[in-house]
Amino acid sequence: MNNVNEYAYLLDKLESAGFEAYIVGGCVRDRLLGRAINDYDITTNALPEQIISVFAELKVVPTGLKHGTVTVIYNDIPFEVTTFRIDGSYSDSRRPDSVSFTSSLEEDLARRDFTVNAMAMDIRGALHDPFGGRRDLEARIIRCVGDPEKRFREDALRILRAIRFSATLGFEIEERTSAAAKELRGLLDIISRERCRDELVKMIMGENFAETALKYRDIIAQVIPEFCACFDFEQRSRYHKYNVYEHIVRAVQSSPQDATVRTAMLFHDICKPQMFTLDENGVGHFKGHAEVSACAAEAIMQRLHWDNAAISDVSTIIERHSDKIVSERQIKRMISKMGEENFFRLLEAKKADNCAKNDFVLEENKWFDECAELARRFIEENACIKLRDLAVNGNDIMSLGAQGRQVGECLRTLLDLVIDGKLPNEREPLLSRAKEVLR
Repeated sequence: MNNVNEYAYLLDKLESAGFEAYIVGGCVRDRLLGRAINDYDITTNALPEQIISVFAELKVVPTGLKHGTVTVIYNDIPFEVTTFRIDGSYSDSRRPDSVSFTSSLEEDLARRDFTVNAMAMDIRGALHDPFGGRRDLEARIIRCVGDPEKRFREDALRILRAIRFSATLGFEIEERTSAAAKELRGLLDIISRERCRDELVKMIMGENFAETALKYRDIIAQVIPEFCACFDFEQRSRYHKYNVYEHIVRAVQSSPQDATVRTAMLFHDICKPQMFTLDENGVGHFKGHAEVSACAAEAIMQRLHWDNAAISDVSTIIERHSDKIVSERQIKRMISKMGEENFFRLLEAKKADNCAKNDFVLEENKWFDECAELARRFIEENACIKLRDLAVNGNDIMSLGAQGRQVGECLRTLLDLVIDGKLPNEREPLLSRAKEVLR
């Protein structure tokens, strides 16, 4: 386990000072599941000022004294240490209006969201599990601690968290918890878009995302209402065996563990319904859906406050996910325009797209693997596929009298000619052709 010596040291220090101390929450859950642990949270009956005193020789950051939390830095690793507490009312369905400290571990665990996250373990490995979390782990169930409606009204983000845990752990959501999540999904409208986005990103990385997203589609659509038009929309095409929404979520599931690719697949066909046409034979077509879906993805991601780089990468992949790749020249052009990393992501996206179609389409994935090999060869051979690979640069073009946008346009023209094999990547021929371009 990661950081095992560090967290044991912190528990021992607290116990040696006469306090109770436990690791708590997700780290206990993941330890029992045998999963990798990234963060250890510690809970104790020591008050914040006592925690600070116990770890006086270490760097201690008072990150949340109001809520009983301090961050202890040990061996350059931050550990959140929180006093046992009872939460007051949640008037904003986000944070408790007040907290009060308690000496009872059980009262502290009672305020937590799900039974599998309401377990604590001491330094000797003794488990404290008053709400049956271990039983639910073994049964592969997500169940709220206590009344699910109360839990979700306290913090509506728990609705998305329940779905996220189902998607990532492959657990079923217990019946009452499931019903309350569906009934109260409207509360998600008051949750910050950033918090919803973070849960969605974790959710789509789950190994059980498709089945979860199908079962809880109305909750996902509460955050991304654009999906509603995709529900049950039949594609009327021999290439497709799923409706638009099911195709989308199964394409996400078929993607590699790359957040950019999975996000692109989440939005890649979101505008298909509005682009739908039927030909004279009753066959469905979606001409132009890639470009429109890319624009929609950009708007959705901006609304949910993704960063600009992620928005650019995702929209680029979506816009090109239906492009045909038929030649080595085209591979070079696409790498030139998209960049190496996004080109390889595009190939993975196209393969995932095919995996969510009828089986005969999968034959095309062999060609995409060949495209990846060709691209790697071009890169290894230092083929001229990017502007910086040209034997001339912007200063050379400006010396010929070009200004502003002319410089970039001229360089792009030269690069296209080199990629097409119509011009050698040599300084004199490039400058000669540049003079012609600039006339």
